[in-house]
Amino acid sequence: MHATERERFITELVTRQGFVSFRQLERSMDASPATLRRDLERLASQGKLVRVRGGAKSVQAESGPARHGLQGVPFHENVQRHREEKARIGRAAAALCQPREAIMIDGGSTTLQMCRHLDGLNLQVLTNSLHIVSALLPQQGTRVLVPGGAVFREQNIILSASGDDDCMPQFHAPRLFMGAAAVGKRGVMQPDVVLVSAERRLIERAEEVILLVDSSKFSGPSGSVVCSLEEIDVVVTDAGVSDDALAMMKSAGIEVIIAN
Repeated sequence: MHATERERFITELVTRQGFVSFRQLERSMDASPATLRRDLERLASQGKLVRVRGGAKSVQAESGPARHGLQGVPFHENVQRHREEKARIGRAAAALCQPREAIMIDGGSTTLQMCRHLDGLNLQVLTNSLHIVSALLPQQGTRVLVPGGAVFREQNIILSASGDDDCMPQFHAPRLFMGAAAVGKRGVMQPDVVLVSAERRLIERAEEVILLVDSSKFSGPSGSVVCSLEEIDVVVTDAGVSDDALAMMKSAGIEVIIAN
């Protein structure tokens, strides 16, 4: 693939997804890592994309912090959906945590369900969710850390969509627990590129990425790709997950936990 063809491919992919990881480009294109880095730097200098840690995002995503809202279902509505399934998923996910370890929990209505089961484990938790902070604060042995940034009221989360790592604590964790708006062959998706950028920064700090999604998310709407399926280590879902979804995850090498 010639340079012009690579640039066109990269530009179209970033525009369509909002964000593309360097790992995804390596899998999709027959080019060396050094060549791909030069392509990204050249496209960034031309103003066709924005270079961020771990990949690149669309120019449109740069205007994210100026907006006062996020695309997608507001938290107060989403938390009412599939409540029983989410409660079981949260309990099963919490069982993966080890006493006194450090973890990250991304904001979401499913990840929130983990919190009540973490009491007594004396964890150190980095989260961008004010709902999760409120749920963990009564736990005397749980230490809670939050990043800097702006509060987005619809989801009650703290985001620094500019990609500024100065707002993020120097934190590395064995596990990241995160949710998603949808999951498909292209990967894990969110409705807003601002969420994509924030979640990428968490993924880069984790040794293991654990996705918490109820079975409806496998037939949900598409969105901006956060990461490929190959970047996910474990999926915790409910018994309603389809055989097709299970086969898709198995082919990506994902361990699937069915919460009963």
